[in-house]
Amino acid sequence: MTLARHDAPPPDLRILPTDSLQPHEEHDSQRAMPLIERLRNEQYVINPPIVAQMDANHYVILDGANRFYAFSHLHYPHILVQIANYDSGYVELNTWRHIVGRWEKEQFLDRLHRLPQVAVIEGYDENAIAHVLCRDGQTLALRAGDQPRERNAALCDVVRVYQRNAVLHRTALTEPTDIWPLYPEAIALVVFPSYQPADILAAAQQRAFLPPGISRHIIHGRALRVNYPIDALRDTNVSLEEKNARLRQWMQDKLARRHVRYYAEATYQFDE
Repeated sequence: MTLARHDAPPPDLRILPTDSLQPHEEHDSQRAMPLIERLRNEQYVINPPIVAQMDANHYVILDGANRFYAFSHLHYPHILVQIANYDSGYVELNTWRHIVGRWEKEQFLDRLHRLPQVAVIEGYDENAIAHVLCRDGQTLALRAGDQPRERNAALCDVVRVYQRNAVLHRTALTEPTDIWPLYPEAIALVVFPSYQPADILAAAQQRAFLPPGISRHIIHGRALRVNYPIDALRDTNVSLEEKNARLRQWMQDKLARRHVRYYAEATYQFDE
C-alpha cells in the first residue's frame, strides 16, 4: 500500500553506541576529513544519520556514513540517529546519478579501460554494474563479475577513477537533456542499476561496500536541523539508558513548545 506523503510519523530519534552502526558504503574522505575537524569543536548534532535495524545489536546506516566515520574517528561513544524501517512504507530506495565534469572524455574512457576487473562495452547491458552516457551521445556498459562482492568492488574502482581526476556532482535528474544545460562542463553521466533493501543489508553485513553517493534513501518524516547538544553524546560518565531518557524528555519539551514543524512538500534547500 502506498502511504500518503503527508502522513509521515514523528521521527524515531535514539542514542546508540557508535560501534553498533555498520555502513553499507565507503565513506567519502573528501567530505569526512573536514567533518572530523568540525565535529571536534561542534556544539550540536544538526542532521542525525538515518539507520535501519539489522539485528538486536546492529544497525545499517542508510544515510550519514561520513558522520558515522567522523564519530568513530573521534572515539565518541554514542551517536544520535533516526531509526527508519524499510517495511514501514516511509522509506524509498533509489539511486543517485553521477555527473562527471572538468575532464577530457578520452582520458576518462582510457582510465576505465585500464581497470582490470571491469569490461567496457558499447551499448546497453542489463547486467552492467553501471552505464556511462557521454555528452556526445555514446553509451557504454561497464561489466564485472557475478558475485555482489566482485561487482561492488569493481564499482568502487570505477567511481574512484573520476572521483580522483574529475569534478563529481550527484543528481536525481534522469534525462541527460535536462542535465547538460545545467552542467556545461560535464562530459558524462554515470547511471547505476536499481538496488533492493536486501542489497543494502548484504553490503553492510558482508562488508562488501558500495561506493559513496550511489544509494539514495528518501525518508518521509526525516529529522533535520535537530541541534541536539553533542556534549550529551561525548559524555562517558552517563549511561546509554540515561542518555536516552534525557533525549525523550528533550523531545517532549520540543513538542510542547511547538519547536517541531513538519513540512509535507518536497523542498530545495539553498544553504547547504
